[in-house]
Amino acid sequence: MLKKERIQYVIDELEKLYPVPPIPLDHQDAFTLLIAVLLSAQTTDKKVNEVTPELFAKAANAKAMARLEVDEIKYYIRQIGLSNTKAKNIKKLAEILVEKYDGEVPESFEELEELPGVGHKTASVVMSQWFGHPAFPVDTHIFRLLRLWKLSNGKTVELVEKDAKKIFPKELWNKLHIQIIYYGREFSPARAWSLEKDFITRNMFQKNDSK
Repeated sequence: MLKKERIQYVIDELEKLYPVPPIPLDHQDAFTLLIAVLLSAQTTDKKVNEVTPELFAKAANAKAMARLEVDEIKYYIRQIGLSNTKAKNIKKLAEILVEKYDGEVPESFEELEELPGVGHKTASVVMSQWFGHPAFPVDTHIFRLLRLWKLSNGKTVELVEKDAKKIFPKELWNKLHIQIIYYGREFSPARAWSLEKDFITRNMFQKNDSK
């Protein structure tokens, strides 16, 4: 397949598989989504979804979270990687939201990325999945698959994101990045990967291989 054909094939197949992909992280609003995404760094969404119900039952908004001590936040997220740093960032982030934004989550990349523990990927998820602004957050699945599909040769997350935004229609970004994540988990996991299971990759390149 030519590159143009591979791009369209990815879009078509993922649409068949995941016509309405749910956001992988459980949340109720912009604040709980922001905290869940922050927690998901270097751990699984599944693990985050296991610990957040108890944390959010205690503090479901910035004002309540800012009142908690760092040790208390850490207790609720203790099963998650980097819990010490994340607890400090959540406390500080909640305090900033209260002081600067009256407890609300700001609706801009710049303001979000200034918050403790919030990088470009976290900001992109909140901006796309809660506020509906076009963004293409790149996680490990997307990074790996776009390179595997020869749709990007970027060696960094930033370069792969740039390529993704160039090749895919803007109106599909918010849905497509979630579809690729689900495909990666179900059909193309990094561990125990097989061409037999990963049918998108197989179908893309099988003609080339037979020549």
